[in-house]
Order: sequence, then C-alpha cells, then structure tokens
Amino acid sequence: MKNKKAYKGWTKLGFILASAGVLAVALLLVVLIEFLILAVGIVGRDEILNSGVFWVLIFALVSMIIGLTMATIIGRLFINPFNKIINGLHNLSDGDFSCRLELGKKGVMREFSDTFNTLASELERTEILRSDFVNGFSHELKTPIASVSSLVHLLKNEDLPKEKRQKYLEVIEEEINRISGMTTNILNLSKIETQNILTDTAKINVSEQIRTCVLMLEKLWEKKNLNLVVDFDEHYATINEDMFKQVWLNLLDNAIKFSDPNTDLKIEILSEGNEVKVGITNHGVTIDKEDYDKIFQKFYRADKIKKDGNGIGLSIVKHIVELHGGKITVDSEKGETTFTVTLLKKIS
Repeated sequence: MKNKKAYKGWTKLGFILASAGVLAVALLLVVLIEFLILAVGIVGRDEILNSGVFWVLIFALVSMIIGLTMATIIGRLFINPFNKIINGLHNLSDGDFSCRLELGKKGVMREFSDTFNTLASELERTEILRSDFVNGFSHELKTPIASVSSLVHLLKNEDLPKEKRQKYLEVIEEEINRISGMTTNILNLSKIETQNILTDTAKINVSEQIRTCVLMLEKLWEKKNLNLVVDFDEHYATINEDMFKQVWLNLLDNAIKFSDPNTDLKIEILSEGNEVKVGITNHGVTIDKEDYDKIFQKFYRADKIKKDGNGIGLSIVKHIVELHGGKITVDSEKGETTFTVTLLKKIS
C-alpha cells in the first residue's frame, strides 16, 4: 500500500507538470496565430521584426522549450530516482528484502545503489538465518520434549515395575541434559555470532590447554578403551583462552563419540611459520565429501550421525576459529577422520 501511495504521489506531480506544459503551449500557439494574422494583414516584415511583442513571444517560446527540457532532465535525474528510492525503502519496511535498486552506473547514485543493495542483501540473509534458526531449534526441541512427555505418562502407571521405572527416569534425565546442553550451545553460538571484535586474547600454551581438555574427557575415552596418541612439544598462539577451551572440548568430544571402540585417538600439533596447526584424528564413521562444508552449519547432521549431537557444536567451533583469523578443515576417508585447526601464533 505504501509503495502505491508513493507512486501515485509522483504520478500526480507529473500530471500537473504535464498539464501546465500543455496549457502553456496552447496559449502560446493562440497568441502566435493571432499575431501572424495581424502581421500578415496589416504590417510588413521589418515592422514585425521591430515589434516588441514579437520578441516577447520569441522569448516565451524559447523559455518554454528550455523549461520543458530542464523539467524532463530534472525528472529523469532526480524525481525518478527518488521515486525508486522511496519505493525501495517501503519494500524493506514491508519485509520484502529481495528488492534491489539500479540508479546509475557511476557517481553518487551508483554508491547509493550499492549501499542500499548491500543492506537489502544483509537483511535478506539475516531473515533466512533467523527462519532457519527458529525452524531448526523448534525441530530439535520437539523430539526430546515428546520423549519426556511420553515417559512421564508411562511413569503414572502405579503397576510399572521398579526396573522399568528406573530406566525411564534415566532416559528422562538424559533428555533433559540434552535440552540443557542444546540451550547452552545456542546461547554460546548467539553470543559468538554477534561478536565482531576479538577481546581478552593472550599468548596461550595450546599444548597444555589440549592436555587439560583430554583429562576432562577421560571417562569418555576410557569407556571406549581408546588409545590416546598425544606426543607433541609445547606450542603457543594468541587466542581467547575460554573460547578455545570450547573448541578443543567440542572437537575432542566429537572425536570420542564417533570413534569405534579400541581404536586410536591421535592429536598432533605442528608449527609452520606464524601458524600453529592442531590435528585431531579418530577412527570410526566416515564423513562424505559433500558434507564437509555442511557439518559446520547450524543444526546440520549427516545421515550417518543423526542419532548423536544437535548440530551446533561444530558451528560454534568454526565461528570461534574464524573470529581469531584462523580456519578449520576436515578430511575423512576409509574410516579415518581428521579435523585440522590452523591458528596464528601472533594476530597482526
């Protein structure tokens, strides 16, 4: 509705200007015809040229032509672009983020078009992310909530055996912990996604930090009887210590979770120039190459691993690493998967 009103407003202005122009032309033609009739019948050529009325009419004609030309130019240069700008802004306010402006190929109008289109693209991307986030989060919550609700209903049965009652309570506890973990991860991800400036960085012993994280997960890798291969020197990098604690815990937890029992869990740390590379390798599920990029998206889980996790951990890892100016890659083949994190020893 707002776009139509704006368009009608400029249309009325154009109609008024056009009507005024037509009226002026009509009056001028009437005066010219009268003057010619009088001039031909009464006075000669020299007298016509010397007549003040003649030169007034010439001046009026020239002024009208110049005025119409300027009005056309001004309309094309200013009125039409402003009309497009107003309609574009109304489209954005109405939630249509797909609109784009083309106001010119150079100068201020080109700059304004690029700025407007960039804004519209960012808003469109944000809307898509918001929609995906809401849909993904609601979908992920639906399963554990439905499971808890069903088990609570079963627990109301007074004749339920003690063993089953205990088992159901354990499952409920697991699902509640899952919801709690998902909520914590989402809050962490939201915080990291909105952070553009890296703060609280220091020169940290990456090797020592990883050893600490390995010890924190000791019960998990001992339960699977994994053989830890952790032979590396001391390496340092400029990082936010708390953030990278999340990175190592997420990667190690995933590596343990998707490892086959009685296999190796290998951690390598190498220094190359201004970079420190950390590789975590496990043996178990193979990730398909077409999923390499997708696994870092929120709520995405490959078909082979859908029963585990909530698809948020790797997204957090990727955001933290990239916030530090680093990168993370994955390579998976024949049951051996390696996640490699590349960090800068010193952030410039």
